[in-house]
Amino acid sequence: MDDYVRYLSQLITDKDSLKLVKTEAKRFYKEHTPEECQEIYPVLYQSDNFQIQEVGVFLAGYIADVYPDALDFLHDTVSRHESWKVQEILAMAFDIHCAKIGYENALPLIKRWFADPDANIRRAASEGLRVWTSRPYFREHPRVAIALLASHREDESGYVRNSAGNSLRDISKRFPKLVAAELQTWDLSSKKVMQVYKLANKFMAR
Repeated sequence: MDDYVRYLSQLITDKDSLKLVKTEAKRFYKEHTPEECQEIYPVLYQSDNFQIQEVGVFLAGYIADVYPDALDFLHDTVSRHESWKVQEILAMAFDIHCAKIGYENALPLIKRWFADPDANIRRAASEGLRVWTSRPYFREHPRVAIALLASHREDESGYVRNSAGNSLRDISKRFPKLVAAELQTWDLSSKKVMQVYKLANKFMAR
């Protein structure tokens, strides 16, 4: 375990490289057992190097289907990290978990994260699945994705509203009529709603 931490410390320098982090996390997961991943991810998260922390976050996402405490770690611990870069990895790790258990099976979990009082959790659910309709299940059920995202048009967090609006904008490329139909039902007198509307309507307004 110590050898792997030293290896990462030499491999991952101060230069920010998401590609390297993703590649290394996936390689470790494929070459090691879930038990070994469970042992190492909390150790990596204690590193002073945020990119080594990110490898740990990815590994937690990979094994959360086997170890529920890894999902709790993402929800309870990673969501409190101060770095927005680590919050990006939280969203990706959440998507990895949803993909592994199947997006339809993950729907109750997605809804729970969307309803969470923590904005970082809600945003991870919205941002992690982008582009929503490129994911299995949502590709065939775009209305489900649209409804989930639209429900956050008045979210108290602008951070979450931006993600929801951008996600709806993504969907509008393939399903413009469905997104337009949803937007037509919105009360645009609300500044919060208008913020999301402008993002979601960007491509259709041309």
